[in-house]
This record gives sequence, structure tokens and C-alpha cells, in this order.
Amino acid sequence: MSTILLTLACSADPVTPTAVGTTDPPASTDTPGPTDTSAPPTVESFGWEEPRDVAVAGMATADVCATCHDSAQNASALRDEIGQSVAPYDLWQSSMMANATRDPLWRAVVSAELDATPAASEVIQQTCLRCHAPLASAAHGLTGLDRPTFADLAPGSDMLQLALDGVSCTLCHQIEPDGLGTEASYDGGWTVAGQGVIYGPHADPFAHPMEMHSGYTPVQADHVGRSDLCATCHVVHVDAVEADGTPMGVHAIEQGTGLEWEVSGYAATDTTCQTCHLPTESAQGVPIVTRIAHNPSGQDFPPTSPRSPVGRHILVGGNTLVPQMLRDAPDLLHPRASAAAFDATLAAARDQLAHRTATLEVANVGWDGGELAFDAVVTSLVGHKLPSGIPLRRTWLRTTVTDASGGVLYAAGAWNDAGALVDAVGSPLASEVAGGPVRPHVDLVTSADDLPVWEAVLADGQGDPTFQLLRGAGFVKDDRLLPAGWDAARAESMGIAPVGTDGDADFGAGGDTVHFRLPLGAAPATVRVELVYQTLSARWANELFTHTTPEVDLFRTLWGGAERGPETVAVAEVLVP
Repeated sequence: MSTILLTLACSADPVTPTAVGTTDPPASTDTPGPTDTSAPPTVESFGWEEPRDVAVAGMATADVCATCHDSAQNASALRDEIGQSVAPYDLWQSSMMANATRDPLWRAVVSAELDATPAASEVIQQTCLRCHAPLASAAHGLTGLDRPTFADLAPGSDMLQLALDGVSCTLCHQIEPDGLGTEASYDGGWTVAGQGVIYGPHADPFAHPMEMHSGYTPVQADHVGRSDLCATCHVVHVDAVEADGTPMGVHAIEQGTGLEWEVSGYAATDTTCQTCHLPTESAQGVPIVTRIAHNPSGQDFPPTSPRSPVGRHILVGGNTLVPQMLRDAPDLLHPRASAAAFDATLAAARDQLAHRTATLEVANVGWDGGELAFDAVVTSLVGHKLPSGIPLRRTWLRTTVTDASGGVLYAAGAWNDAGALVDAVGSPLASEVAGGPVRPHVDLVTSADDLPVWEAVLADGQGDPTFQLLRGAGFVKDDRLLPAGWDAARAESMGIAPVGTDGDADFGAGGDTVHFRLPLGAAPATVRVELVYQTLSARWANELFTHTTPEVDLFRTLWGGAERGPETVAVAEVLVP
């Protein structure tokens, strides 16, 4: 366990694990619900402190950049065509990047890894902090120290403040271009020189004010707009170990977002990570043209002129769970951003999920004898797997068939308040419980038991499911939706090929088609299908809750008060005469 301490008033017991892969359901399928929040957690020293401005060894917190790169009431700089802020600091502060170290889910997962494999404690901490607390990691390296562990982030220290700044300005904009895109650059293999050079996309920067007020010199460099800069932390391997820390001799992919993009059709175009996650159009779809800085007194710099393109640092994906927690527990987590800023980030994430993530079509609808036949065609719009990243996310289909009077003829894919998939009477499915079976990939649906859930589940050294990242020697299931242009041969060579989809001829580049053949008679009916996305699957949450670390207990309390159900990505509805 880390040296960070927490005392919690949290008494609900985790679900008892049972044998994986059994045909009988676990003894209990109750999914833990909200814990009693009337007695909130009491934090003694958990490392979450209020932000303050610090600088160590060429690394500085975002305050130094906000001096000129936030929005100012009396300046036209960093505003879109209707006057809304597009300032990097304003938009970044409520992102998951800014809160990478304050993220209570990440802290819980790290503590569970430490709890499960204490022999690998130092490796776990150094690996995780490399990308979740990169300013502290960079400062350690620039002063000749090893990568930090939690023990190096003492309460009240400048190093802790660097860590708490998450993935911040002076890290991303100081990454050197050398070696980007190579294998050595992955797993947090970015390098910073610490020479005070800040890379940006614009030529001929007006350097003197920035040098005078921050000590940094702006330099034009194209690599800040390339996906391989992001891939330094969005390609992560693990050297899998047994429970006692013995190496398995397997260097396996834990998350491969950067590689998934590389073997997609997007890599051959100008569509990069930044295209979607730092868009150069306003929320209204208008290309942004604006001055990129104001002076420290909040006025426009007379020598500057509007620039384009300018990226909005919204940095949203599909995570709507953790921003809620950060917004709703400011006294515990001390984020920089206001509740309004987190609301804006949540709105942007939901907008992206609903409009730029996937489409859904119900096709080939009709009665075949006594069977209702139709296909649900899911088309991915993203440049990586859906979902991507750490394998605790999932997407699935909720399907309902009703008769002419609104009576339900068929229903599958519903969930309860805890975000757990449930059966017809509202009981959590056995696959939602810690130790329960893993749902197989589904191509043909003939009953409610055939529920299409696209997800990744790790495999340990014996090929059994595991929810411990450091035990992952591969996957027992990885049927996450593939991006358009997927190169199967390259994916296989990189260790990111799908697992468990053999025999499904229409699972492939760009999406998947699920075939429904339901014995419902033959009468007019309405088919409604929803594609939904969940940041944290109830199954992963229940596996996490088998650990009783302070960080897990805190997360469980926050999780109990959050909206845990999935977000809607797409909906399709047809009438079958």
C-alpha cells in the first residue's frame, strides 16, 4: 500500500468472489448500492491538496500559463465567434487530463494493484505516476532522481503539487520530438529536456512577454499536433506477474489506443488524436480565429494578431463518471475547476458520445414465420477501438420490442441504479458480480440471454479472467468495436487483435452487425435499440470492491452517490407491420 492514509466511515461489504466460468450463478447477485453518505469520509492525509503555484526543475503548474492563456473580460483573445472562451486553461482545468492524479477511480485501481501484488509495489507506483503525475516524474528525472513513488509526494511539498497538476501545460508542450512513434516512446517514454522551451503550433511566436513572465520560450514545432505525442502515454504494456510478483515473461498490452489509431484508416489521413480531442472549431462548428494570449493585466497585446488554427483543450472522451465526483466532492478532492466548468466538460463528453462516436441502424426487418428478424448495425466513428483505453469500460445494446398497445414482448440490456445489467425481474446478471462468468461475444440473438456487450477482459497466465492489470498476460475477450480501415495483419503483429470474435463474419473494420431472430409470433410491433456506453462497468466495480484499501473505500463512497448508468450513444427505432 502507498504511504498515503485515509480514514473512512464506510461499512458496506463487497460482493464475495466466486469461481470464474461456472455455469451456476454466484450465491448472491446483489450489486452494492450507495453507501450511507450521512457520515462522509474523514480525510486525514490523502494527498489531495488545494492547488498552489509551484515550479521545480523546469516544470511548473498551470497557473504560470493561465496568466496569459485564460480568458480575460477586457480582452478579445481566446474567444470564439460568439465570445465564448476557448482559452486552453479554462477548458483544460476540468478535463480528465488536468485531474489525472486527483481521479479517485485511478487512485482506487492503483491501490488495488498494490494490494494484490505488494511485491511489485515500486514498479506499480513508478509506472502509474509516470503518466498520471508526469510533471513530478519529469522533475525527478531532471534533478537526477529515480521515477517517484507516492512516498516522494509528501503532504505540503512542491513535488506533490506538481503531481496534482495532472497532465499539464509544461509537460505536454515540453515533450521533445525525438523518438516519438517508436516503441521506446510508449509506456510513458516521453522525454523533456527542461531547457525552458515550450513547443506550440504557430510560427513566429511573440516570445518576449512569455519569457519575461514565465521564464519559458515559445518555439514553433509540428510534433505537438501529432498522434504519436499522445501515444507516449496512451500505449501501455505490462510485464505480467504472478500473485507473488514472479514475472510471467509476457510483455502484454494493457491499453493500446495509440496503436489502434495507427492501424486504422485515420492514420493515413489528417485525422489525429488532436483533431477530435482538441478540435479547432468552436462548439458551433466555426473555425476558431483568435489571438492566443492576452497580457498579464487582462488586455490584448497590441503587437499580436489573430491566429488559426487554435485547438480547444476540451480533451473529452466518454468519461462522465469521474467528472461528477470531482464536481460533487470539492472539499475532498480539491480540483482547480468550478462546478460550472465540470458541467461544461460533462456536456461536451455527452455531446461527443451522442454525435461523434457511433451510429446505429435497424435493418433487414421482417417476420420470418413466427420469428421477428432484424439486424442492429453499429458503425464506429472513432479512430480507435470503442471503447478504448483501460479495460474497465464497455458498450452494449439495450433492445425492446413492444406490441401495438405498448406491451413488452422482448427486453434485454436494462440496468439498475448501480449501473449493473439486470434480468427481466430487475436482478443483476451473474456476469455483473465479482467472480461471475464472462459474457461471450454475441453475433446472433435468439433470447434475452444473448446480450451483445463489447468490452475487453484480461487473461492471467493460466488463461483465466483477471481484473488485476498487472496479472494481464492477454485477453480472454476483446470484442471492442474496431475503427474504419482497421489493418488486421498489423494489429495481430502488435498484439491488439480482437479476441473471441472468431466466426463472426461481419465483425470487422468500422463496426459490427448483430442479428436478431426472436420467436415472438407475427403481429405489428415496434423495435427500439439503444447503443450505450459506460465509463466503469458494474462488474469491474465489484471486482475492485473486493479490495478494502482506503482509496477503494473512498471511491466506493463517491461511486455510491454518482449516476452510474451508461450514456446513450445512438438510438434506432422501426415499426414492423
